[in-house]
Amino acid sequence: MTEAHSAGLSHSPAAYDLWPTRPHAILNWLMLETSNQRFIDNIFVELCGRLNDAGVSVARGSLSFMVEHPQWRGARMLWSRGLEEAEFTTYAYGLENSPEYRNSPIYQIHSGAPEIRFRLDAPPIEGESSIYTDLRAEGLTEYCAWPLLHTFGKRHVLTFSSDRPGGFTDAEIELLRTLVPAISLVSEIRLKNRIARTLLETYVGPHASQAILDGATRRGSGTTVGAAILICDLRDFTHISDMWPRDDVIELLNAYFDAMSEPIEKFGGEILKFMGDGLLAIFPLSDPDACSNLITAIEEAQVHLEALNATNIERGHEPLGYGIGVHVGDVMYGNIGSKSRLDFTVIGPAVNIASRLESLTKTIKRPVLMSETFVEMAGPIRNFENIGAQTLRGLDTPINVFALPVSQAQ
Repeated sequence: MTEAHSAGLSHSPAAYDLWPTRPHAILNWLMLETSNQRFIDNIFVELCGRLNDAGVSVARGSLSFMVEHPQWRGARMLWSRGLEEAEFTTYAYGLENSPEYRNSPIYQIHSGAPEIRFRLDAPPIEGESSIYTDLRAEGLTEYCAWPLLHTFGKRHVLTFSSDRPGGFTDAEIELLRTLVPAISLVSEIRLKNRIARTLLETYVGPHASQAILDGATRRGSGTTVGAAILICDLRDFTHISDMWPRDDVIELLNAYFDAMSEPIEKFGGEILKFMGDGLLAIFPLSDPDACSNLITAIEEAQVHLEALNATNIERGHEPLGYGIGVHVGDVMYGNIGSKSRLDFTVIGPAVNIASRLESLTKTIKRPVLMSETFVEMAGPIRNFENIGAQTLRGLDTPINVFALPVSQAQ
């Protein structure tokens, strides 16, 4: 910050008499009375309200975190005077390379700056960050920022802005500085909880992650649930992975999983695992529309796969083939594995039948095969085609198998 922008900060002795006990009261509340609050955004909103009640001229505040998420590089929680809830914004990967970020106070804090104070009621300076222009337009008079230091060298950012003529007083700045270590501690606990939940949701799905967080962590722990089961497998992937460059194979596999996964999750399914070039998903029968939703998800996924194949053909590649097996029944839903390495999944005869139906698609040459049990539960809302009785590997008695009509399955 230039000398010109430092000028005009209040040094009134009276400012130091504003809160004879309130700084300690706010700090005590932050450290001792927020243990039952799970979410940092709620704590931050209340903190800003308490600062206002104490006479501190905070008109705007934000918490900016670098997060561990498959889609987001960062997230910001923003409070402005009058808001009862913080506004939540996420930032995609690649933002850290943008000119706007590189010219921002957030970048300066991430790069090691211990504190930033910038007067907004002074004339603009050449090359200043666009955030200062935006805040000046909101009628704010001073901006300040501090690093929130978390373990392992992680630096996040806390900002406050004033709308008082002349900006923050020195007493206000001293109070805010006093709170920074406590905000760092309180926010790290909540952020790690959120990251743990996000990582669990990313790797095992939302329902399984909730069960794990609720205590289902012992081998053998689980429950029996009724579910419609979907198993999907990509055809000729071994040949593709041998012939294509590695990065192209990864890109293709990710695009294929996007095409399948987004409709499954959209219509209430839960993907339990990716198995090389295949996936296992269930639609719990606690939803009375589970079977119908599963078929709708398949139909939408096929539209996405057709678009993906059109792109592959344009690039000179063969279209992708796939097989989907569908069954319904009771499954054991829980922890399976060794003493120290567990997998939260489903097992049982119903899963085996879905898997055998997926394998049968290679012989029948139909991409989607369903058991009669599933078709009966799905009801008359779909015009399924009866393929007839088929012998599945591992079963002594043949079962009737159905397929989606060609017009639906292509």
